[in-house]
Amino acid sequence: MGFKLGKQREAIAHQGNIKQKLSFKADDSSVPGTPVIRKNLGPDILGEANMDGTIYISNTIEPGSQLEQEALREEMIHSTEIKLGKLAYTDDSVYYNGITYPRETRNGKDMIKVDGKWKEAGTHDFPWEQKAKIWV
Repeated sequence: MGFKLGKQREAIAHQGNIKQKLSFKADDSSVPGTPVIRKNLGPDILGEANMDGTIYISNTIEPGSQLEQEALREEMIHSTEIKLGKLAYTDDSVYYNGITYPRETRNGKDMIKVDGKWKEAGTHDFPWEQKAKIWV
């Protein structure tokens, strides 16, 4: 079976001048190459980047809102770091930039040990959260 290339198109940029930009609908919460799934994530959780390449966005966020866009940007940073091998997690640990952080359930809460202290997951003082917040 043969393979054909699509029709030839005009260059998007020529000599540093952009002729055509990629655009997405403002109310579209999809991200090319990364499935975005709306679901109930629990209290105070707006988004999650998953090891399987998907992103969960809380169904309490209004589609197309500024909050949704901010949550998507932050989770895309995490998703990119997962794809690059900088960030990974299991039920027992979080791996970030070559450091393994123990993770376990304590008193019914998801806890991660950072700098010798157990902290509840979802807070934004973890190294991987600080990096993502800079870019949002």
